Amino acid sequence: MLALNIYWFWREEFLAATVQFPNGINLSTLIDGYAATIDTAAWVVLLLMFELETYVLEDHHYSRTVSWTLHIVRVLCYSFIVYAFYGYIVNLTFLLQASQLAGVSDLCSLVGNGWSYAIDIDEYTQITAANCATFSDAGAFLRFDGILAVVDADGFGAIKNLAWIDVINSAVWLLVVLILEIDVWLQERNRLEGAALRISNAFKVIFYGALLFTATFWGIKGDFVDFWDAFLWLVAFVFIELNVFEWRQEVNESAAQSQFTSSS
Repeated sequence: MLALNIYWFWREEFLAATVQFPNGINLSTLIDGYAATIDTAAWVVLLLMFELETYVLEDHHYSRTVSWTLHIVRVLCYSFIVYAFYGYIVNLTFLLQASQLAGVSDLCSLVGNGWSYAIDIDEYTQITAANCATFSDAGAFLRFDGILAVVDADGFGAIKNLAWIDVINSAVWLLVVLILEIDVWLQERNRLEGAALRISNAFKVIFYGALLFTATFWGIKGDFVDFWDAFLWLVAFVFIELNVFEWRQEVNESAAQSQFTSSS
């Protein structure tokens, strides 16, 4: 289901790119147009890496080649995730540059000139004679810088909030995997105990709570794809957390058994 979301985000961003980038997208603007697609694809691969390391692979599987391969793939994934985080910031910056559209009090006056109305953060609909009166009854509109797209004040506020949520959500997920990477590193050395474990759990309560808030926000605002994606990622990382917990239990039980055998 997470892999399928890559397609849904690509489809959504592909349609939006025809308005946001009328001259086409090149390598330098790729992240501006497809931040969510790149972000989701990198996260899916990273999730597989965590699943391999915390559940599938046993200690005897860790050859030098396997360890280096895992590290290289993870570094590549993190590079794309940070790149996508930058893309969300660029997108937010672009939206904040919207300015008042002078001399227009009726959307129907824009018919026939290639203008579109911003329905959502990545959704634009061309303004035609058939639909111009249905978008908004406001008497003033904002134009997004450099493109033929407008929105009223209420719509702009909603889109701006969604852009901020994208940035916050991406940043918090980076913090979550940082904590998880530390957990895995400590667990591999049998040091995920005591204060380290308590501190890790405290941060996770804060971070997962923030992620639950962003998912709820998307759900309330009616952006189903973003809500569904956020929900699936929370479920996926619950399983990764359970993997780490079971791994820790197995190590502790093995250590206890070894100590009992030595005592006997």
